[in-house]
Amino acid sequence: MGAIVAAAREPAIGAMRLLWWRDALARLDDIKAPVPAEPLLDAAATLLVDGGLAGEALAGLEEGWAALLDSEEPGEAEIVAHGELRGARLFALSAQLLGGAPEETKRAGAGWALADLGHRLRDPDARRFARERALAALSDADIASWPGTLRPLGLLAVLARGDARMPPARLRRQGAPKRLLRALAYRLTGR
Repeated sequence: MGAIVAAAREPAIGAMRLLWWRDALARLDDIKAPVPAEPLLDAAATLLVDGGLAGEALAGLEEGWAALLDSEEPGEAEIVAHGELRGARLFALSAQLLGGAPEETKRAGAGWALADLGHRLRDPDARRFARERALAALSDADIASWPGTLRPLGLLAVLARGDARMPPARLRRQGAPKRLLRALAYRLTGR
């Protein structure tokens, strides 16, 4: 969905493509309907829906991406909506799949999505706003108290916290040695 939004030159066409994905994910709940010949949908049906997640819940992630199509450069309201509708939902669904409590992960999920968005936006003020909101959400999340089953989400939140602290002019490097060392430290300590 992120690739659709990033490539959308016309918001209406991007919205139609997102709607197709939303409908296709929601149809995964119908066990009689065949899964469209799309490898990602097949994987979602096999790994996620068969793992206990509802296709309708997965389809709801589209709203977070659609919020970014409302204007050429998202404003504060769209940025906040993206964090809640993409990140909080994604982390809650992931926690459910991992066997943890979804409620404890929502705030960190919103922060993760905002930190990620804060490295994708063109406007420096929008990047700054997204990163500030991300840092606030991630600071409130008590990741160290999460059960071990939620460690994959904790790692994403820890890395996002570092991403949110970066100045708006700097962009993260995914495979940077400092990020890898931080990931290793989290793996060893849980903090």
